[in-house]
Amino acid sequence: MGKLRASVCIDAVLGDLDDRQAIAAVREAGIGAFEFWKWWDRDLSSLAQHRGELDVAACCTHFISLTNPHLRQQYIEGVRQSIEAAKAIGCKTLISQVGDALPDRTRESQHLSLVDGLRAVAPMLEASGVTLVIEPLNLLVNHPGYYLVESSEAFEIIDAVDSENVKVVFDIYHQQVSEGNVINNLVNHIEKIGHFHAAGNPGRNELTRGELNYQRIFEAIRSTEYDGFVGLEYWPVDEPLAGLREVASWFTS
Repeated sequence: MGKLRASVCIDAVLGDLDDRQAIAAVREAGIGAFEFWKWWDRDLSSLAQHRGELDVAACCTHFISLTNPHLRQQYIEGVRQSIEAAKAIGCKTLISQVGDALPDRTRESQHLSLVDGLRAVAPMLEASGVTLVIEPLNLLVNHPGYYLVESSEAFEIIDAVDSENVKVVFDIYHQQVSEGNVINNLVNHIEKIGHFHAAGNPGRNELTRGELNYQRIFEAIRSTEYDGFVGLEYWPVDEPLAGLREVASWFTS
């Protein structure tokens, strides 16, 4: 049996608070980890000081396209900087979006560009002990034009890169919108998943809203060897702390 731990995306769930207030709210909710998006917009020394016993589950790399090989060196340098930032705050996971599809290039060439770019940063990641996770997103609601949509293609890319430090962030909300069948898709490829995100669908609100049975989904993840975090990345409709406390109880019972 694996171990699944909750993390709060403070930019989404607690976006009205500053970092110090948001970290205090995560602690008050009884959740042991938080994550955020842009490390370069933050005072990392202050964040490290105030996180206390909480884990920093994840943050993002610079948003530089992997689909465009002409931006390869910029992407590599962005990952290098992101690794240093992650190490400074004790973060072990970097989330990388891959960029929009390029209309003047074939999907095959863009797929290969992703593989080549990730192979280029894999040695840095392996040396640092940091894992980079690429993120499929949905086109129908939130990210029109984005390249990587299907989890199956993301898993193919991970196989081709062949590094224990390059995996997928499986966003359950996005994959429900894009393809459904989330339990089978995640359980059958669990060794390629380094992080999860979760939100209710439709609406991208609390996990208790919508069509997804998150308690059942989390049970399925726990039945595997996965040992990591699920980031609560949603926009709350109700009072944020109450929703976080309810979900926290799913991880302590």
